[in-house]
Amino acid sequence: MTDAGLRHGRASLGLSFGVQGVAFALLVTRIPAIQDQYGISDGLLPVFLAAVPILAGVGSVATEKVVARVRPSVVLRWAQPLVLLALLGVGAGREMWHVAVALGVFGLAVGALDASMNMLGVSLQRAYARSIMTGFHAAYSLGGIAGASLAWAGARWELSLLASYLPVVAVLLPVALIGSRWYTEGKGAEGKRPDGTEAGAGGAGGALSFKLLLPLCLIMTFAYIGDSTVSNWSAKYLQDVLGSSEQLATVPYNVYMVTTLLGRAVGDLGVRRFGAVAVVRGGSLLAAGGFAVVAVASGAWVGMLGFTMLGFGLCVIVPQTFAAAGRIFPGNSDAAVARLNIFNYVGFLVGSPLVGALGDAWSYRGAMLVPMVLVLATLVHARAFGPEPARYGGGHERPRTADVG
Repeated sequence: MTDAGLRHGRASLGLSFGVQGVAFALLVTRIPAIQDQYGISDGLLPVFLAAVPILAGVGSVATEKVVARVRPSVVLRWAQPLVLLALLGVGAGREMWHVAVALGVFGLAVGALDASMNMLGVSLQRAYARSIMTGFHAAYSLGGIAGASLAWAGARWELSLLASYLPVVAVLLPVALIGSRWYTEGKGAEGKRPDGTEAGAGGAGGALSFKLLLPLCLIMTFAYIGDSTVSNWSAKYLQDVLGSSEQLATVPYNVYMVTTLLGRAVGDLGVRRFGAVAVVRGGSLLAAGGFAVVAVASGAWVGMLGFTMLGFGLCVIVPQTFAAAGRIFPGNSDAAVARLNIFNYVGFLVGSPLVGALGDAWSYRGAMLVPMVLVLATLVHARAFGPEPARYGGGHERPRTADVG
């Protein structure tokens, strides 16, 4: 693979991450409008919301099986358009079964998309022999900000879901298809795919050991419990606990998204300078400090300081967890990423109900201490992010090559 091919592959994958950020934000930020359009009751809404990450987990498991026969780039090339079309289906339907089918397809396709994107990211990082994974997730954050802004504009102008989604899909669908022409898999470990292409889904590194992967699975779960706590409870916490206005209560999540983008934009530089272990430890401590500040905040502005700290702290953990899986299992990285990706959805499913139940039974201030403790647990397994996967049972590191691009 030439240097130019790797650069093109990196740019096209970054575009894919950005498109996915737009699509997911457009869905989750218009949930009240979806509920109104289809007449979904408050009691039934959690069922629909839970179905998406559950089916995404199924899609991720299926992707592990599929990439044993075809390249992750093939899965990604077809999964991304399917996600966009499913989003359009959510906006176009009128009957309850319409949205049920559309969300079901969206969930399955998102699982395949998330898994295959991160497989390609891990593969490219191995080829570059330096940290680039956090930059891909920065593109996702940027897409999320763009998608949330488009959703805000649609709500402000009282556009229907179809009117909001159709122009975005009409632009992003051909862009994603054209960009997919340059998807590239960097050299993986020594194994070959059944089609003869080099890959990280077999060969050296031996069978995937879930015992060795488990610490990263826990870290992924804890990170997404923290993330879902911010996305689902920051507005309510600021308004009900810290006494802010309704308008001010919308600010923390926006601040969180921006700080996540900024942190990921410089995260790879930090990993190259200080190493992944130090960056993950620092991020975990900063995130835990953010939850502590939120829990003891005396007013809305102090609370917002805590949510700002959370954005900078949590943002580096997820991409570095995927990258660590690739280092620990260099000969089985695709399977490792697919299984690890499932715990993204586990954390998303657990986080919001956990904080809500603790808040109702105890207090919302006390509930914020639980994700704080869980994020701190990352420190126990921080050595798994080190550059020597042999220490954790995953074969040997690919020799360092010259930086590309």
